Amino acid sequence: MKFDRASLLKAAPWLALIAGFAAGTLTMGPLAAQERGQGGPPIQIVQAAPLQRVAPSNQNQVQLSFAPVAARASPAVVNVYAERVVQQNVGIFNDPFFGRFGGGGIPQAMVQRSLGSGVIVRADGIIVTNNHVIDGAQSLKVVLADRREFPADLVLADRSADLAVLRINIGSERLPTLPFADTHQLQVGDLVLAIGNPFGLSQTVTSGIVSALARTEVNANDYSFFIQTDAAINRGNSGGALVDMNGALVGINSAIYSEGGGSNGIGFAIPAEMVRRVVESALSGGQHVVRPWLGARSQTVTSDIARSLGLQRPQGALVADVYPNSAGARAGLQRGDVITSIAGSEVADDAGVRYQFATQQPGARVPVDILRNGRRMTLTVAAEAPPGGSPQAVAINGRNPLNGAHVVTLTPATAEDAGLDPFKNGVFIQSIDDNGLAGQAGFQPGDIISQVNGRTVRTASDLSAAMGGANVWVIDLERGGQQAEIRFGM
Repeated sequence: MKFDRASLLKAAPWLALIAGFAAGTLTMGPLAAQERGQGGPPIQIVQAAPLQRVAPSNQNQVQLSFAPVAARASPAVVNVYAERVVQQNVGIFNDPFFGRFGGGGIPQAMVQRSLGSGVIVRADGIIVTNNHVIDGAQSLKVVLADRREFPADLVLADRSADLAVLRINIGSERLPTLPFADTHQLQVGDLVLAIGNPFGLSQTVTSGIVSALARTEVNANDYSFFIQTDAAINRGNSGGALVDMNGALVGINSAIYSEGGGSNGIGFAIPAEMVRRVVESALSGGQHVVRPWLGARSQTVTSDIARSLGLQRPQGALVADVYPNSAGARAGLQRGDVITSIAGSEVADDAGVRYQFATQQPGARVPVDILRNGRRMTLTVAAEAPPGGSPQAVAINGRNPLNGAHVVTLTPATAEDAGLDPFKNGVFIQSIDDNGLAGQAGFQPGDIISQVNGRTVRTASDLSAAMGGANVWVIDLERGGQQAEIRFGM
């Protein structure tokens, strides 16, 4: 089994950095009532009304059609085309025989194109899609439901949530939009429609139900918290809409679970609350999404843990660690507490805790319900960004195996932004120059370095100093939760 991104991405095995070091990996507060358009008047962003649930009572009701919902929602779903130019070595006359022996291989620019879907969330041309649809693109184009085409600008890319916000210039025209649903009211069994452009087939509508909520086992982004649906989702549906029977946006379709890359009736959507937070950040002019951080590491309460804590049943997430002076620590959160809900939404594991707190409005006072020594308590926690700011990347130069790497000090802020463990200490590789030694040595972005030649590395400056003046380097490195001690000589 493998997880496939609904458009481009596929899980790929780690390339070995060194013998014996390999691992597998998979690569997913309400807006203000009004937002001001760029240079324009206030524009209403609509909150959908609560969904009314009525079971069919006769055969005629069973034969009712989804057509009114599809007609209302489909005009707000668009095609997103992304183009990127890559350099590829081609042999003489493009013959693989000559290319195999390096005979006349020449670099040639190749254009890669990808297709996904998007949703208009504001009438002045603000569109949300998946980040993996547009990642690395040098040009973007949006095709509306009425087949008009517009060049698009990237307003904000959020790799952590696998979301991106685009803008098209439509002048004074107002486009159809989808209101945001309150997914806290969503229930398993609710009818939903998935609207997108699978395999380039524009304006395709599939129906299904909500199969599960709060799916945290799907590591398709750094905030693994998804709505699961059996509505058919295929490649090209990425970035499209999952809507309820009011035609309100429940989520952005993002991933499928599949053996062969096609729909097996298990699809996943990013909930509307996370989409709104990203859109809100884009509209406020931010360069990245600032998400509140509780400052706690937790684990699922199993039956054994529940018995040891004297609980009648497994529930909530057990706090294993609290970051010093974090929002949670200042509110009184302690190791051994069991978090049962955040802002009224139940949580069952660490992914649920992170997601529910991250989707709160910055600056809000958030009620966090806990169990402590058998007593129920409610803590009030400030929704604030993780500490550590945004330290600048440091380029590693000189004659050493990390030459060409750009490294950043690990803090809760930088770790959250990079999708790493915010409780770790050390330095991580943010990027690597194409012609640097670091890439040739097998280092990768996201690698965490904690020691060099027995010397503890706490900051990027520490690492830069430790790499100089040596001919042999023993580097303690962590990748994907696996640790290794790697020796280099030059």
